[in-house]
Amino acid sequence: MKLPDGSRLPSLLQTLAIVAQPINFLESCAQQYGDTFTLRVLGVNSPPVVFFSNPESIQAIFTTLADSFEFGKVTHIFRPLVGDQSVIMQERQRHQRQRQLLMPALHREQLYGQGRVICDLARQQMSDWQIGRSLTIREEMSEISLQVILQVVFGMVPGARYERLKQLLSHLLEAITSPLYSTQFFFPMLQQNLGRWSPWGGFLAQQQEIDALIYAEIGDRRSQSLNGRTDILSVLMTAHDDQGESMSDVELRDQLMTLLLLGHETTASGLAWAFYWIHRHSDCLDRLLTELQTLGENPDPTALSQLPYLTAVCKEALRVYPIALISQPRKVKRTVHIEGYEFEPGAILVPCIYLAHHRADTYPEPERFNPDRFIAQKFSPSEFLPFGGGSRSCVGMALSLFEMKLVLATVLSSYEFQTNYDRPVRPVRRGITFVPPDDFRLKVTGQRSIENLILQPLESA
Repeated sequence: MKLPDGSRLPSLLQTLAIVAQPINFLESCAQQYGDTFTLRVLGVNSPPVVFFSNPESIQAIFTTLADSFEFGKVTHIFRPLVGDQSVIMQERQRHQRQRQLLMPALHREQLYGQGRVICDLARQQMSDWQIGRSLTIREEMSEISLQVILQVVFGMVPGARYERLKQLLSHLLEAITSPLYSTQFFFPMLQQNLGRWSPWGGFLAQQQEIDALIYAEIGDRRSQSLNGRTDILSVLMTAHDDQGESMSDVELRDQLMTLLLLGHETTASGLAWAFYWIHRHSDCLDRLLTELQTLGENPDPTALSQLPYLTAVCKEALRVYPIALISQPRKVKRTVHIEGYEFEPGAILVPCIYLAHHRADTYPEPERFNPDRFIAQKFSPSEFLPFGGGSRSCVGMALSLFEMKLVLATVLSSYEFQTNYDRPVRPVRRGITFVPPDDFRLKVTGQRSIENLILQPLESA
């Protein structure tokens, strides 16, 4: 089997390089070896891991060759967190069934009914922002995102159960961003329950308490009428597959945890990047505020989410520094041919989101933040893929982009900020995401009223 060229470093050194400096390592490999290259980054006895950035190759992996791959063994590290019934753990018909049950609840039109809730949660988070306060914007966005998960996804209302679950989930989400804590998910030998005070024992005890609260919520919901409820859990509970079967309590729990773990930190991080970019480019901020003016005070969230420049800003933020650097890896189960190469069973093929988003032939001046790209052109799913692609694309992508747009618009309509950063930043790792460094902050300098912005030109005239 002739593989694409790639690094000659020992596999252990390659693994350490991609863990320590993933963006730098991927960029240097692309510069040295081109669009497609082979690495050995899964430990000492790593199989070949082939990275792709060419849109035609990515398209083939996502669609025409999709039946030649398997996924479960690649996603095993998530199993303790999301459970056996999670959509990301399934293959073939089982995966298709669960996506069919999930997607209607996460469709854009279905989410419109939750727009007011998302805007209100953003306003609640802003309620104690004082003039002169310096904000770590990623932390503020993370808090909003968790509240959105609890109220829009889980459909919970504030109370004792809500507050306890929020506390437990906050602790879990913060812990898994720690390299030391998250290491145990990669190495089964570390998953030893030696009591509550051992790392794995503590995780299991915490997970049991989280599960008890989620199952209690599901139980209460089953005893209630779901008519008129638009939260995602309630919609999922009324969904039926082709055989008329609905999701079990375990399936519901596992899908809720999947949406939490894949949708919370990613959305918060995407928002942090959007705030970073528009405050580095005042012309983008001015243009965005001008667009928001067209809807007046208290705009309809659906209309907000359809604003072209607001959408372009969020997409460009996700393009320059996508939250995940790669799409879900595919393990070859039967021989495939791509770009003249033959890949035998066992090889791992990886559509590389970061490199695909930085191709100069797709995105001229790829390092430059330029939302107008998305005004002037519609990019294919193999050119712009912040949520992965094909049948394994992130089920929560519509919710994530909807939330990004509403929160960004709500915050900018309420406050003015000054950034403490007058230089470019490089992303830092936070769990599976890549975010602005914690020392990137926004200082609240004043309140903003869209109504005043609308009247201002008339007054000056």
